[in-house]
This record gives sequence, C-alpha cells and structure tokens, in this order.
Amino acid sequence: MVEAAPRQRFLVISNGHGEDWIASAIAKHLTDRFLVEAWPVLGGGNAYAGICPIVGPRARLESGGARTAKGSLRRDLTKGGLATIPPALRYMRSIRNRYDRILVVGDAIVPLLAWITGHRGLYYVDCYKTGAARLYSGLERHVISRTCRRVFCRADNLAEILRQVGVEATAPGNLMMDTIPYGDYDAQSRRSQPLAVTLLPGSRGETPANFARQVEALRRMPVEHRPDAFLAVAGEIPVTDLAEASGLQRTNLLSAEGDDLGSLSDGDVTVHLLRGRAMGNVLAVSDIVLSQAGTATTQALGLGKPVIYMTSPKDRQSRFEDEQRLYGEARIAVPGEADAIAKALGRLIDSPDERARLGAIGRERIGGAGAIDEVLAALGS
Repeated sequence: MVEAAPRQRFLVISNGHGEDWIASAIAKHLTDRFLVEAWPVLGGGNAYAGICPIVGPRARLESGGARTAKGSLRRDLTKGGLATIPPALRYMRSIRNRYDRILVVGDAIVPLLAWITGHRGLYYVDCYKTGAARLYSGLERHVISRTCRRVFCRADNLAEILRQVGVEATAPGNLMMDTIPYGDYDAQSRRSQPLAVTLLPGSRGETPANFARQVEALRRMPVEHRPDAFLAVAGEIPVTDLAEASGLQRTNLLSAEGDDLGSLSDGDVTVHLLRGRAMGNVLAVSDIVLSQAGTATTQALGLGKPVIYMTSPKDRQSRFEDEQRLYGEARIAVPGEADAIAKALGRLIDSPDERARLGAIGRERIGGAGAIDEVLAALGS
C-alpha cells in the first residue's frame, strides 16, 4: 500500500488590514490542498477567522501601518514602533525551511525582512504600488530580486522593471477585485430610498472622527434627498466608539444574518451596520461611497462606484497625489467638513449621468478581476 504524500505547508504573510482580506481570500482557495497558516504582521488578523490558523508575533502601531498622514512613520517609531522589529526578525529566522512555500501580500517591508533573515523563493503580491506614480527604488529592486521567486504586480511597467533585474514578474490584473469580501448580509432588504451610500470611515485611529463627519453630512442633506446609509465596520473598530463620536444610538434588533450588527440612529439619520467581511454585499447595492479606506476605496472604484474622500491637513500630500493620479476624477476629494461632503454627495445624487461617467472612469482606472487565477496556478504548480 502506497502512503499518501504529506500535504505541503504554506505560510501566507500580510502586513495591513486591507492586505489581510486579500491574503485571506487567497488562503481560502488553498486550504483544501495544502496546510495553510497565516501571519498577519499588523493587527489582529480577523480576516483569517475560520479560514486558517494564525501564527507569529503581531505588531500594534498607532497608524495601523498607514502612511497617508504626515509624520506617521516618525510617530510610530517614537511610540514604540522600533520594538516591533526584533520579534518579527526572530520569528522569520525561526521559520526558515519550515514551509514549502511562502506568499507575501503587501508592500516591500516583508521582503526586506526576508532578505535580512535569509529567506529566498518567496511568492510576492505587491498590492501597494500602482504603477501610476512612484516606481521601485534601487533598494526595492535589489531586495525583491534577491528574495522573490515570483512577483505579481498591479501594472505592466512595474513588472517590466523587475524583469529587467531578473525577476519572474507579471501583471495579471488587480487582485483587489478578485478578493472583495462578501458575507451573510442582505443589504437589498434594508433599502427604502432610491439611492444608497456606503460609508467606509477607515480602519485606524481616525475612524470615529471620520464617521462623525460623514454622519453630519447626511444630517445636513434634505430628508427627501437622503440616501440609505450602510457602514462596513472594520474588524477592530468598536461600534461604541462610532456611536459616541456621531451622537447616534445603537439598536439591538439584530437579524439571524451572521454579519448584521444592527444600526445606529438618532431618529433622524439611520446607518445600517455590518461587519467589514460583508463589505461587498453593500457595495453591490450602493450608488455612491464615502471612503477614507485604502484597499476598500480601490475596490469600490473598480466596481464603478464614485467615491467621495475627505482631505485633511494631516494628509501626506505626495501620497495623496500619487493615489489621485491613479483614481482620476472617480475619487472626488473635498475638505473634511460636513458641508463640503454634503454638497458633493448632493451633486452626485442629483446627476445619474455624472455618477455613470465617474463610475466608468473608476472601472477603467482600476481594472477588473481575474488575477487570482494566475496567482493560484503559480502557487499550486
């Protein structure tokens, strides 16, 4: 009798909230054939719940790893960020030769740690660089060429840069569009108005304040023009913080749907709540998105939903401009004030033609799904 060969061991590494959701969606496709574990470098890794075991040390940074705000890196370093590096390096050294394949989803930080700790042959999904702004630096090219067996980029110009230094790199499409999370939530049954808006206030420290401004914008709209509102709650954001910041009260009338979190209301404005893992459910039935998120903004635009974004004096201008080069008119940037948000939202509500025009721009700029098939084929070969 011939014994079955042991299943290969895979490790999926992600370094950010949006990256966790992308990586967990890939992991879900692998678990039937391989022994899969996940290392979410930042935060709690809620996206992997029910999919695969979580391993490794997890860092907590004030910024959550976001680099959209001025001075975020400096603040992280001064508030203990440096202390998160030694545990990560020790763990990476400890797992050398433990896994048959390692997949990294995120920016170039993990390949850098891999280079320092002697890892080679990584599979790397670069979901950070878009190809519309800054390209790979000399250090990034060097690190990626030394550590990565195969790289999946978001744009052909990025892949070509890596091919020039000997990396097997391709640009199969935007993996974010293959990994939009869908869950147990019937958004359509909660619709009562002609239009609906999804609120994505983010997943980090500014989230409650962002949500409060979005709610205030809804309050300032005429009742007859006010759309249905849905809030996709990022994994580690307490609903109580959102309620306190916005002046809304939470209802306890929950359905049997696994991702229903009830609603927040003051008798005038009502916001339906759901877990972020069902974000795709509400994007599908919404017409406009108010978003301060990263990955989720890209996914909303790729689905053809115009996005209204609140700017802030805290924004790192170079990062904002880089993003805007990619998003174009499809992301409308307004000052982070309720009146400005309400006016932009009102203009879109009043103009179906403009919504359609901006939606088409978003779909064209972001690209469609299909990249995951190439990634899974490479990992399984």
